[in-house]
Amino acid sequence: MLLLLDTPSLYFRAYYGIPESMTAPDGMPINAVRGLIDMIATLVRQHSPTELVACMDADWRPAFRVAAIPTYKAHRVATGNEESVPDTLVPQVPVIEDVLDALGIARIGVPGYEADDVIGTLATRASGAVDIVTGDRDLFQLVDDAKPCRALYTVRGIRNLQMVDEAFVADKYGIPGRAYADFATLRGDPSDGLPGVAGIGEKTAAALITRFGSLTALMSALDSGVTDGFPAGARAKLAAARDYLAVAPGVVEVARDAPVPDLDLTCPAKPRDPERLVALADRYGLDGPLNRLLATLADR
Repeated sequence: MLLLLDTPSLYFRAYYGIPESMTAPDGMPINAVRGLIDMIATLVRQHSPTELVACMDADWRPAFRVAAIPTYKAHRVATGNEESVPDTLVPQVPVIEDVLDALGIARIGVPGYEADDVIGTLATRASGAVDIVTGDRDLFQLVDDAKPCRALYTVRGIRNLQMVDEAFVADKYGIPGRAYADFATLRGDPSDGLPGVAGIGEKTAAALITRFGSLTALMSALDSGVTDGFPAGARAKLAAARDYLAVAPGVVEVARDAPVPDLDLTCPAKPRDPERLVALADRYGLDGPLNRLLATLADR
């Protein structure tokens, strides 16, 4: 089984869930690092993956998405095109990367793409079962019972993950289990700066996708003059949003063909660079969480 980690989602969760009073010997806050290490230990212990990948944002706001919809994540921009990240989290990210590399856990980011795109590509390539650990609903679009590919949603915490399959999506949103991206395109997502179709809320979006099956079929019906199945006023709202609907799928849908390198994804039983790991543990006070993770990896 391949376990794909939406690593930025997880280390942000760790950062906000563990107090900054958790520091390295030199006083540097290390809460996100410690929290992520313990999360990985819990995930490996509970799910026993044969392959494990820490998927990273090489570009948190890819140019191809911004070119299509300029508001994409615009509200998160700090200066230039840099993401607004808490000052005490910024220096922890390189430590996280160093720790993952020393452990031998595959860490993959692709220039010009987000972690979601790495996840989408690896999930598509995988020949066996895939579990995706994330706090981002956007990745529900990858759920596929036939593969199987599930999302393990962190909304209730790492120790109480919500298992998201096609039945969950259908029950939660009232749509076909593999239609989340089309539904999200219509509804929009303010947290990502995606406007959606003005006047089309979650219930109407769900009704339209359920009735027509897909956004492509919906727009075909709109173009052909079909009136049956459109709630009152919906046709006019969709027609007014044609420009948005022409480009939005390319923003909402995660890439499934990003140029992800072929790497060994095997979940390690022992660290790749023990000396480096000891040096990191000493410098940042990570003995406890690293020992727990190493024991879990060895016992897997």
